[in-house]
Amino acid sequence: MTHQTSRRNFVKTSGKAGLAIGLAASLPAVLRASGMAANEFQQQALPYTYNALEPSIDALTMEIHYSKHAAAYAKSLGEACAAEGVNTGSKTLESVLRNISKYSPKMRNNAGGHFNHEMFWQTMKPGGSATPSGQLASSIIQSFGSFDAFKTQFSDAAKARFGSGWAWLIINSDNALAIVSSPNQDNPLMDVSETWGTPLLGLDVWEHAYYLKYQNRRPDYINSWWNVVNWDVVAARMNK
Repeated sequence: MTHQTSRRNFVKTSGKAGLAIGLAASLPAVLRASGMAANEFQQQALPYTYNALEPSIDALTMEIHYSKHAAAYAKSLGEACAAEGVNTGSKTLESVLRNISKYSPKMRNNAGGHFNHEMFWQTMKPGGSATPSGQLASSIIQSFGSFDAFKTQFSDAAKARFGSGWAWLIINSDNALAIVSSPNQDNPLMDVSETWGTPLLGLDVWEHAYYLKYQNRRPDYINSWWNVVNWDVVAARMNK
């Protein structure tokens, strides 16, 4: 069997498996909408199939990224919470992140990794949203001059992040939009962050997020990722 044939078979299989995941995601979505959020310390089902974001993100990368890398962060976060006495029934993940300097490196790496990935999945959707609208659009123009200028600055931050990390659109401590990046699985919620803020949009630029399809061409991955951004979720995060 050729590599291409094998890959096609995988895509078909993963698409079916991903459909089940997408259907399973409906319950957490309903719970969140009703104010009864599912346990945020646990990995939630993807809101789409593994191949739904193609060609921007291929099915094989999505399957490995979600079921291996992100799942490992969630598992290790649970271990860290148990070891360090974090009651996940009464504490929020955000409160842990805001006080991350009080916890172990294992907690920092995996609480960040879990939060970052859960947000990453939600801020993408098949076909994306052409452009932001409403208050989000107005705030972007006010802060960056234009939507295109914002995209350029955000892309530059993602390209310039040395090694593994993330690029972020945040609301900073001055209640203004800002673009920052962070190393590894850190994020702007953490009290160890160089620039504190509430993340609205994050882009994963670890190699595991894009290497199978793009190899060392991180700029191509970044440019293609804009096609699957879910601006409705970004706007909802800002409004919240």
